[in-house]
Amino acid sequence: MRYFIVDDDRASRKMLSTIINESELGSVIGEASNGQDAIPQILAIQPDFVLIDLLMPKLDGITTIEKLRENLYEGHFIMISQVVNKEMVAQSYEKGIEFFIHKPINKIEVETVLRKTEEQYRLKNSILAIRQSLSHFAEDKKHVKKTSRDHVQSILNDMGIVGEVGSEDITNIIELLLMDKYKISPLPPLKELYEKVASLTKSTADDIVKESKAIEQRIRRTILAAMINLANLGIVDYTNSEFEYYAPRYFDFTEIRSLMRQIEENDQRKAKVNIKKFIQVLFAEIISKVD
Repeated sequence: MRYFIVDDDRASRKMLSTIINESELGSVIGEASNGQDAIPQILAIQPDFVLIDLLMPKLDGITTIEKLRENLYEGHFIMISQVVNKEMVAQSYEKGIEFFIHKPINKIEVETVLRKTEEQYRLKNSILAIRQSLSHFAEDKKHVKKTSRDHVQSILNDMGIVGEVGSEDITNIIELLLMDKYKISPLPPLKELYEKVASLTKSTADDIVKESKAIEQRIRRTILAAMINLANLGIVDYTNSEFEYYAPRYFDFTEIRSLMRQIEENDQRKAKVNIKKFIQVLFAEIISKVD
């Protein structure tokens, strides 16, 4: 990651630069003591992240961010401040601040915040790269009718879980449901679905039971991965199209919001996974696409 530091306190700039370099978080490619001097440099070298002080002479942090956005700078901002005024903090988030680093500067806080923002930055870029790579195939396939498997894989891809081990189990369940024509009747119990999928590869009763349990665990982990991916997207950009569409439909949205807070607070508690709801919503959406 490439960082630019804007702070009128020379000691703070030195401390942040030292932490970034010694912790191997990236490289500091420039610095300035005020927003007025920082703007032309940032626009010229386009850093990934700008660490910017809230209160500075000549041009404060919020005004500097506004001017950079007006000039189409698309990087990320992390605010540095000892101000705890709620209104100013809210205004900073409205302008696109990713996180706050509080003064006096604490090495552990800086490392934690920068590692979190780096993870989210890489996740967002990975999803964008997947979208771009898939778009190359769109023209060739636009006249080809998609199968139910294609639709399922596309949805799982949007959630970032198409490569998870449980994605194939989920796809098999949807295909079995379509084959068994459960379009009107209620869906069968999940245990029955797991056993049907297990019987595709296992023959004895004991093996089917063992595989059924394994299928449940794979699907649970895969759906949890989707929840984590969407929660991270929501933290980075609450208006992200995938987050807005999938989070409230496929999951209990309160669980997603709770997971977002856990990620921000580095809370290791596990989120609740509702497999039945996920399968029901996915199946209903696939029916609407293939009918």
